Amino acid sequence: MANTDSVNIRVLSLNCWGIRYVSKHTAQRYAMIGDMLCKEEHDVVLLQEVWSEKDYLFLKKKLACSHPHSHHFKSGVIGSGLAIFSKHRIHETFLYRYSLNGYPYMAQHGDWFGGKAVGMAVLKFGSLTANVYVTHLHAEYCRDKDSYLPHRVVQAWELQQFVRHTSVGADVVILGGDLNMHPQDLGNRLLLSYTGLRDSYLEAAKFDGCENGMTLVADNPFICKKELAPFEKGIRIDYILFKGSSKTDVYCDFMSTTKGSVPDHPFPYSDHEALTSVLRLETERDGPRTSKNPDSAAGKLAELVDIVTEARTEVKVGLHCAERMRYTASRTGVMGLALLFLELAIAAVPWLALGAEQPFPRTSFYLLAALCFAILTATALLYVFYTTELKSLQGAEDQMRLAVGSLQEKLRGFPLALPHDAHLRPPPAGQGPEE
Repeated sequence: MANTDSVNIRVLSLNCWGIRYVSKHTAQRYAMIGDMLCKEEHDVVLLQEVWSEKDYLFLKKKLACSHPHSHHFKSGVIGSGLAIFSKHRIHETFLYRYSLNGYPYMAQHGDWFGGKAVGMAVLKFGSLTANVYVTHLHAEYCRDKDSYLPHRVVQAWELQQFVRHTSVGADVVILGGDLNMHPQDLGNRLLLSYTGLRDSYLEAAKFDGCENGMTLVADNPFICKKELAPFEKGIRIDYILFKGSSKTDVYCDFMSTTKGSVPDHPFPYSDHEALTSVLRLETERDGPRTSKNPDSAAGKLAELVDIVTEARTEVKVGLHCAERMRYTASRTGVMGLALLFLELAIAAVPWLALGAEQPFPRTSFYLLAALCFAILTATALLYVFYTTELKSLQGAEDQMRLAVGSLQEKLRGFPLALPHDAHLRPPPAGQGPEE
């Protein structure tokens, strides 16, 4: 039996729902979260929706003894909302902001202003290098008519690219956050299949928490049950994902979630449940393993080709929609410009016909001019936005097209699986064994 070194780490992920002046009981809940983290003493804490710098500094001060190392990732108008607290020193950090993140005119949703992104921190667990990622993807506001689905698919595509390309030298990879995707959603399958990350809930040897690992439950007092329709009990959209490397195996020995209510408190930590995973990292002293099953690899490649093709189709749907909206914006802008020229022509009448009076009252004239300028400004901004969206979608679609071609080329390199009785069949007529 090979000698192994084993390290256990505890990871927590929580969407704090920390929107100041909007979220309920923000100050009290952050105090509760701080008390819980001090008591539980996780190795790594991954938080989302810590929008306020003041709230982050409050947690940093409260966790100074239990989690002396921390970082708050900044992005967008109001920040990324991402923060990491750690018992282990943070050696490096990096933030990648997603190219697509909703629409600025959908102010009631607010995702665009948040600057959704993925943050990376490089930690050391003993002699092992760990790349730890925290992210928050665009929300799904309507399951039946999800206008943000292309954006979320592109975010999942960029997330898997970022994880793959930045974790090449890592011994351990951990990703936690609010992905806003159900386990079988396209973006989730794309992320897991491409990166090789494994789901703590599915891999856990023992589990203690909400039914089916749900992280957004209907019984939570901060949740509007109508928003969960058609899922009556709740949904699972928060994850802790992990994978090892050629020299390190990672196992999830235990996973748990909070269960809504908090003892001795009138409300829970957040509208989301907190997730905790106990991961066991095992490193063989004899060196890396190289065993690989060709049939299994070929099957995974074929599955990945199908998933990327499906994602590419969804991105094309978003492309057509963006083209339509840009055309509408340009047409509206042309109408506003025509109206402005008409008004200028009317204004020129007194100059061209000496002695003629202005046919419109001065107030109406100014109001109409203001309306024309408002239409032109709004449509110009929308045209620029939709052009940017188009370029991002086109870029993602091009990348997916190249990826499918590359995957298909790799797939052709695998030998076709032969029937089990192939060695019992006689050779074709006229062909005997080589001498």
